[in-house]
Amino acid sequence: MPISNRRAEGLDEIDVIICGGGVAACVVASRLAAAEPGLVILVIEGGENNDGKDIVVNPALFPLHLLPKSKTAVWYKANKSESLAGREYILPTGGILGGGSSINIMLYSRAQKRDFDSWNMPGWSSEEMMPFLKKIETYHGHGNKSVHGQSGPLQVTEGSYTAARSREDFLQAANQLGFATPEDLQDPKTDGGVEAALRTVTTEGKRHDAASAYLHPLLQDGQHPNLHVLCESKVVRVLFDENKRAIGVEYTPNPDYQITTTLTRHPRLTVKARKMVVVSCGALGTPLVLERSGVGSGEILEKASVPVVADVPGVGQDYQDHNLIFYPFETNLEPHETLDALWAGRLDPAKAAEIGLMGWNGVDVAGKIRPKDAEVAVLSPDFQAAWNRDYRNDANKPLVLFGAVSGFVGDPSTVPPGQYMSVAAYTAYPYSRGRVHITGPEWCDPVDFDTGFFTDENDIDLQTQVWAYKKLREIMRRTGMYLGELQLGHPVFPDKSSVATVSLEESTKGQDVTGTLRDLVYSAADDVAIEKHLRRNIGTTWHSLGTCKMAPREKLGVVNADLNVYGVQALKVVDLSVAPRNVAANTANTAYAIGEKGAGIIMRELGLVC
Repeated sequence: MPISNRRAEGLDEIDVIICGGGVAACVVASRLAAAEPGLVILVIEGGENNDGKDIVVNPALFPLHLLPKSKTAVWYKANKSESLAGREYILPTGGILGGGSSINIMLYSRAQKRDFDSWNMPGWSSEEMMPFLKKIETYHGHGNKSVHGQSGPLQVTEGSYTAARSREDFLQAANQLGFATPEDLQDPKTDGGVEAALRTVTTEGKRHDAASAYLHPLLQDGQHPNLHVLCESKVVRVLFDENKRAIGVEYTPNPDYQITTTLTRHPRLTVKARKMVVVSCGALGTPLVLERSGVGSGEILEKASVPVVADVPGVGQDYQDHNLIFYPFETNLEPHETLDALWAGRLDPAKAAEIGLMGWNGVDVAGKIRPKDAEVAVLSPDFQAAWNRDYRNDANKPLVLFGAVSGFVGDPSTVPPGQYMSVAAYTAYPYSRGRVHITGPEWCDPVDFDTGFFTDENDIDLQTQVWAYKKLREIMRRTGMYLGELQLGHPVFPDKSSVATVSLEESTKGQDVTGTLRDLVYSAADDVAIEKHLRRNIGTTWHSLGTCKMAPREKLGVVNADLNVYGVQALKVVDLSVAPRNVAANTANTAYAIGEKGAGIIMRELGLVC
């Protein structure tokens, strides 16, 4: 083809069809196409080609993907949730070739050693996954080079721009509160801390997503005519023969990219698979494809009027996300030290490019942190019990992840012109679980989606975020850039509260950074205000996983250790939906690793490697 928005003549039968064009899909397609020139590969992606698009290539423009009418994201509307103050949360995921890697914040973040080990699946331990983690990357960062790759497709760098003053300021403030600055926080054996962040951005300041790292080089070198990519097409379902073997897929052109006429907008097209079908549509898309194909809970399929091919009750269950919230602070930073002027339109993109800002994602500091035992002791008995059971004896397990973004992450028209720092807190291992299921046989039918945010027993996730707010606020109070809290993004505390937020006019330019600043003391009423703010504002970290988990079938597993879907043949799932437990990391890196591992499994089964 090799890349098109309509099927080329003669491509009626393919060796391997990959449904979805996200991170893992790009990895699998690239590795298979490179391993065997005679193996014909087809990737079917619902969104458009990402190659050369300004909002993809330029790291500083990542917020544009989250505009309400963005076509680079797929939007899932969740059911109304009382745990979220009655909100019907709308969650975006990657909706363009490259998936989340084409629209995310580009933070380089690896899973902990204990994360892969906790999956308890043969072939997926931390030691066994390390070769795949290294295979992904060409690493230009700090730390122990022996745990990083030196010749992989994905560039991991500091990028072309860093705001050094605010980065060092934040790191020093975190050190004052006892958080370590390890040599390499992304060595899976490191037990947490705060670091100068790295990113999947080239040294020239360009986003390095999965498609640009893995797919486009093969599509453009003229040596891989066996690799085909079909964009702007929605996979409806996988097709099976009488032996429940996957033999192809049914798809339809994405109406978002079609000319509107009085003719039908949803023609059904099919393409056959000689060897295998791989579903890689993400933790929200993959279970929906499986259910429309007749693979899922018999009860759910019957209600949706879909004939049952294989009764696999785990499909769509166990949905997880890290739960994120941004806290904005006023600062004394200069205009070139945040992205506020660019995002608000006060700085022309051409001028921003001249000074390097277009190559910056704004994230110079990130952390994986956990409370001290003394801090846990003042929390609820339920939290203490969970801590003692799941955390206390596992130093490799952080409670909270965070990133500091140099700018106001939100609508710039709602805040006064200025320079802000937005600190994002996200739960490392949420206890809450959600679900995602079809309600009908068509891809455009409404989705039964429940995020599950803050629904865990005893409100451990909520208490985790309360602790995170207090701790991250204390770090910012100890920085030299701190000028107060931007009230718009903070709890509304009771009148005369001793922890009330302060504004620019009420604050001073220099805070006491000698370590003598006392922590704020919150009352029970203050805690209620924080909890109310969290329920009204907590959202996604775009880290969805777990809905087609790798586990025994009787434990609601959907795939086995070789990523084969239970109850059918020649069908695999390769994406974050297979992760049986969460990871303390931004999940893009884990998606790459799953893609590399999945590609290795497929190549072995097809006889391409020993």
